[in-house]
Amino acid sequence: MITVGVGLRPGSTEAAVRALLDRVAAAHGLELGDAVVATLDRRASEPGLRAAVAPREPHGFAAAALAAVAVPRPGTRVAAAVGTPSVAEAAALLAAGNGAHLIVGKTAAQGVTVAVAARAADVGLPSEGSSRTCGSGYPPASPSRGGLVQGSAATAGRRSPGEERR
Repeated sequence: MITVGVGLRPGSTEAAVRALLDRVAAAHGLELGDAVVATLDRRASEPGLRAAVAPREPHGFAAAALAAVAVPRPGTRVAAAVGTPSVAEAAALLAAGNGAHLIVGKTAAQGVTVAVAARAADVGLPSEGSSRTCGSGYPPASPSRGGLVQGSAATAGRRSPGEERR
């Protein structure tokens, strides 16, 4: 099962959400049309998000639940704004369940942030960390110890000019 975590500013448009989802899917050769979508609980009812992922219903997680998930690039600005240092990466991992790995790290544009996760068995990744599966900047770690293994299709911290971190 592939899961998509979405962080977004209130009022983000359907076009902005859909454009980033399409860009991430195309850049990484992913089919996200059937993916589970997860976000911060108070963003799950955002009209732009709901329209972009319809007919799927975004699953919302409380900030405390998201804050308990170890992510490779937590953000202090996001933590100050919503009470958790990660929305997109943490929501993707939490929705994917035990043994989940990020296969695309957070990617942001126009006030929207997207990350993609899957269980190791769902994408052919080893269940334990190995340097062969880690993207640049993501040290290998065992998911059972709360660490993350970054998939080879990862953005590994690269952003296009004009993109912001979320």
